[in-house]
Amino acid sequence: MTPPEVITLGCRLNIAESEAIRQQLGGRDDLVIINSCAVTGEAVRQTRQAIRRAHRARPEARIVVTGCAAQTDPAMFAAMPEVAAVIGNGEKADFAAHVAAPAHEHPSSPERVRVTDIMTLQHQAPHMLAAFAERVRAFIVVQNGCDHRCTFCIIPFGRGPSRSVPAGAVVDQVRALVDQGVQEIVLTGVDVTSYGPDLPGSPSLGALVERILRLVPDLPRLRLSSLDGIEIDERLFEIIAGEPRLMPHVHLSLQAGDDLILKRMKRRHSRAQAVELVARLHALRPEIAIGADIIAGFPTEDEAMFENSLALVRDCRIVHGHVFPYSPREGTPAARMPQLDRALIRERAARLRAACEDERQRWLGTLVGSTQRVLVETSGQAGHSESFAPVRFESAQTPGEIVTASITGLEGSTLIAHGAGHG
Repeated sequence: MTPPEVITLGCRLNIAESEAIRQQLGGRDDLVIINSCAVTGEAVRQTRQAIRRAHRARPEARIVVTGCAAQTDPAMFAAMPEVAAVIGNGEKADFAAHVAAPAHEHPSSPERVRVTDIMTLQHQAPHMLAAFAERVRAFIVVQNGCDHRCTFCIIPFGRGPSRSVPAGAVVDQVRALVDQGVQEIVLTGVDVTSYGPDLPGSPSLGALVERILRLVPDLPRLRLSSLDGIEIDERLFEIIAGEPRLMPHVHLSLQAGDDLILKRMKRRHSRAQAVELVARLHALRPEIAIGADIIAGFPTEDEAMFENSLALVRDCRIVHGHVFPYSPREGTPAARMPQLDRALIRERAARLRAACEDERQRWLGTLVGSTQRVLVETSGQAGHSESFAPVRFESAQTPGEIVTASITGLEGSTLIAHGAGHG
């Protein structure tokens, strides 16, 4: 059976859910699913572009829009003539039932929009767990939603309250994937570090990680997606320090490096706490690589405030930087604050990206001459190290294997390696 075409925008959670949707729909090759993102205005614009491109490429297909942008503004997508149906995030768990309508369904039918109040959701569906990347790495959704209200963020209104997947279901999924040959599992969600308070016994993320590593001893590599540093529990710090199967790569939701901007964002950490956290992580695991999300041009940000964020890149040694130009989202408090000129925001974003690239190049340079354990991806020509440095091999390797590689050089932002044997 030919699976439906699924076009994914946005985060790893969307990637995981897109794969679950694809598996649910089986042979429905008459469909094009657009899994949308609402994190910025640009992401919404790209979603609309993707819809129009998909319709031009396959005018006979039914285009179904889902995801955060569909959840937060279903009417906008329902008004697009290319769209056959709009399905909310809360309906993803039973996606197949919601697209069962016939292809001739009338455009004015109310059944085209199936979006319920996301805030009423109480549980995360365990069968929305896994997605493959290159068939050697898999993302597992362990948490969804967010109970915090950062002033710039629309995502809680797209994802609903924080909901955790029971640890037993997660372990079962990890074990099944490892049995299929997956070498690396990435735990993902909207606010992964808030995992557990809604479950019996209120387990922490650290407790979940410990349970996975203990009960699935054949899992070679475990990785975590974006973390809120203020929520990292002590058990997780201990595991980072002492467990080689937990990869030395932490991506932090920092957002800014100025205390007043952090306060206006309604973040729960200070600049000093961010720097102290990273110093602690480096002390626990010297080889750890730090990634971070940073917003450029938040409302009221002056040059001195921006310079504090720019300096944070160096102070925290951010080598995997994700820089977002601030984009006002209607309905958020930040959208009502005094806005910066768009050209200035773009210029500051470019400076932040350049600073992150400088740190990245410096870090990659220190790895030349070292030996790294690299997970070989599907092509056999490339992979990633434990610290998620991109690696290209001088000769083809076996996809899905973890090899011990000698790093011989650096081309652009990619390490060059000679494969020395299985690791």
